[in-house]
Amino acid sequence: MQVEIIALNGKITDVKALQLTNQGGRSVQLSNYAAPILRKEVLAAQSAKVSSVGGATYTSEGYLSSLQSALDKAGL
Repeated sequence: MQVEIIALNGKITDVKALQLTNQGGRSVQLSNYAAPILRKEVLAAQSAKVSSVGGATYTSEGYLSSLQSALDKAGL
């Protein structure tokens, strides 16, 4: 799981999923379902402190962990 943030003037303007899980059909389906929901929530919250997507706990945790790392590197 790897995400990239795009920020402008200290604000997250976009979140791109560079790599989602590729471990089995069901995991891929869950990742493809959860990623847009997480992106929307992160943009609204301007933070990695958002709720996990129901039924996609591992995907949510990986996504948000990668997001927090990107935010830390960007100093946000």
